Amino acid sequence: MSSRPAFRGALRAAAALSVLLAPLLPAPALAGPAEDAAVARIIDEGMNRSAVMTTASQLMDGIGPRLTNSENHRKAERWAMDVLRGYGLANIHAEPFNFGLGWNADGWSAAMVSPRPLALTAIPVAWSPPTTGAVRAPVIVAPMSREENFAEWKGKLAGRIVLVSLPGATSESKDPVFKRYTDAEIGEFDKFDQPRFDPEAAALQIRNRSFLRKLTEFLKAEGALALVRMSYRDGKLVHGEGYDFVPGKTLAVPAMELAQEDYRRLVRLAKTGAAPEIELNIEARFDDKNLMAENVIAEIPGTDPKAGYVMAGAHFDSWIAGDGANDNGAGSVAVIEAARLIAKLGVRPKRTIRFALWSGEEQGLLGSRAYIEQHLASRPVDPALTGIESYVAWRNAFPITPKAEYAALKAYFNMDNGSGRFRGIYAEGNLGAGAILSDWLAPFKSMGAGRVVAEKTGGTDHVYLQSIGLPGYQFIQDPLDYDSRVHHSSIDTLDHMRADDMRQASVILAGMLWQAANSDKELPRSPLPTQPAPTDPFKVADPNQ
Repeated sequence: MSSRPAFRGALRAAAALSVLLAPLLPAPALAGPAEDAAVARIIDEGMNRSAVMTTASQLMDGIGPRLTNSENHRKAERWAMDVLRGYGLANIHAEPFNFGLGWNADGWSAAMVSPRPLALTAIPVAWSPPTTGAVRAPVIVAPMSREENFAEWKGKLAGRIVLVSLPGATSESKDPVFKRYTDAEIGEFDKFDQPRFDPEAAALQIRNRSFLRKLTEFLKAEGALALVRMSYRDGKLVHGEGYDFVPGKTLAVPAMELAQEDYRRLVRLAKTGAAPEIELNIEARFDDKNLMAENVIAEIPGTDPKAGYVMAGAHFDSWIAGDGANDNGAGSVAVIEAARLIAKLGVRPKRTIRFALWSGEEQGLLGSRAYIEQHLASRPVDPALTGIESYVAWRNAFPITPKAEYAALKAYFNMDNGSGRFRGIYAEGNLGAGAILSDWLAPFKSMGAGRVVAEKTGGTDHVYLQSIGLPGYQFIQDPLDYDSRVHHSSIDTLDHMRADDMRQASVILAGMLWQAANSDKELPRSPLPTQPAPTDPFKVADPNQ
């Protein structure tokens, strides 16, 4: 990867801004009108003098993708800490946690050589071993999705580049690529869902994540040169997700992902004539010198050490196909902008406000879990488990043992559903929290963000907090084109981030934090979870669930 871009001009500007900021003064006793005035100032600063898109360009255009434990992620950490330091935040530091191998992709290429020359749209699978220079060979179409498929291809793969995906048919989506929620659609989220762990789904997820390594071990034993899989979206999009980052458990042969259109072309040629010949090149470097990834933490100190703290977070890591702009550069720069907006008030809150940029989210919420284990609570999980196996085990391990800061965390707000504007917040099944969340959202109703819905949402860093009974919340966001084509893909760039939406989201995040930090009311907590038990002893278990 390239050397660190020069952001000294931006840092000088940030430092100049910190000089203009008055030193943070102790807060007066904040009654309703004083709090309203602070929120009004946050709205004014965030809508009329926003820095969020400038910050976003520095991160996404200037630094780019941030794979966990890569050189680029560490470069981004240093940048973020410098920016937060320029805004006058305190206690800025990195908190390390055990992760695994660093992996740095310096370049890659893929091309069809015969029956005609053609550049192919491709990306290496994350944590793929490099090729030894360019690898050129005929392809063989050998779809394999489970170990039972190996016997069919034994003795047939030597000297070949193996296409392992079923090609299927081109999609025929009738859904719009870009959308915003209607009020009626948001209303559909307002339902209470009984939490339920599906062991079969968890087992399938574990099997799917671990299969790729077993497949590459089979291919290496058979003398195959490389693996090629097909992208899961069409439109020339590629993704490159990979999860084999544990030392000693990496992929056995180089692995590349091809765009659907290119992959199907190779399959058609192979099925109707001589196997096409392709050339692959992956320039990648493993780094085993430091197996520790890092979360970035910063604070605006409160005036009352006994009042606890509130928190905002977003995951800082991304995949490498795009610039990690919407997943989750958007949440990260909103957290940074919220810190700037609150620091700009020049008034200290009652409770400390802590900001977190998590790492390792894409590999199983590993950074936020590490924070929980260091500060908040522990669960009895075999430390030898890694990746998705560890994720599933941790969510379902009892008892939960609270730590010193468990009672101190009063609220956590997370952003990780792209860059769409906030429409409200998920109450995560905590029906008692709805009234307070509604009060804190009230100043932003005219911005379209007044809804509190009972439904849970998952897949991001508030999940582990909820699983131990702490008040962690994710905002409802307009989907835009996040799920349809941007999420994890090669077009996850700043072009798909909406500036008006980002200003609105940053202001609301700052406003919610400020109110939570100063309110006399605290969000009610769910009970400390204990081992679930069947609630209907007369129901016959479904063997398919």
